[in-house]
Amino acid sequence: MDSLGVATNISYDDVAEALKRIFSVNVVSTIIVIVVAILLYKLIKKYILGTYIELSAKFTKNARTGAYAAVADHFLRYLITIIAFLVILEINNINVRSLLAGIGIASVVIGLAVQDALKDIIRGTTILSDEYFKVGDVVQYGDIEGVVLVFGPRSTKIRDLRTDSVVSVANRNIEQIAVLKGIFFLEVPLPYELDLESSEKAMREIAERASALEGVKSCEYVGINAIADSSINYYLKTVCDPQQKFQIRRNALVTVVKTLEELGISIPYSQIDVHEK
Repeated sequence: MDSLGVATNISYDDVAEALKRIFSVNVVSTIIVIVVAILLYKLIKKYILGTYIELSAKFTKNARTGAYAAVADHFLRYLITIIAFLVILEINNINVRSLLAGIGIASVVIGLAVQDALKDIIRGTTILSDEYFKVGDVVQYGDIEGVVLVFGPRSTKIRDLRTDSVVSVANRNIEQIAVLKGIFFLEVPLPYELDLESSEKAMREIAERASALEGVKSCEYVGINAIADSSINYYLKTVCDPQQKFQIRRNALVTVVKTLEELGISIPYSQIDVHEK
């Protein structure tokens, strides 16, 4: 019984046996393997991947360097973890060969469980090798037009230019994705009562004013696009930074309305003519 009156049944032999187990060859070897694996991963990541990124940024200016490095980092981490795990099993007297031979069914189950992750990684590697897109590109995915923020081995994050929300898409789901340029066409309806010469003069005036808007590289009148029920629709082609396309489109529409008001031209709207006998 100790000084506090609590019975203690732990003897010196028990402590010695516990320390012996803690510092046994197997435990120490396992700890050494784990430490070596962590150090090896950090050294390769720092000196090999780090040097690759630094040299690529300095000499090749390759925008995909970071994505390549991310894929390599994932593979490196998985590879070292698997090797370290197998070594630890051998150290603890577990026959790895027999174990691997007896996990045929388990491997099928594991394969089914990780097949989506493998599809993501394979698809991500394909995107890199075929240069589908890169970080900073404006792309269209389904109904989303956005900027590629992050491209990883398993998923791609896109910021929607309309809502500013960030969408994460698994790489296996990116079947068709289009890289967009900063070009949009603006349709301007003008009344049938306005003659062609006056209409084209108004369109050229709108194009000139739109060209002066901030962020617009060029704006030109390209002709008639449609003869509609209540109007003749003319087309403007505008070139700008793709990331600013939606805001510039809104600014261009304001320019259209103001210019037509100043020229005394009314914007047509749908009308229904009723004839009585």
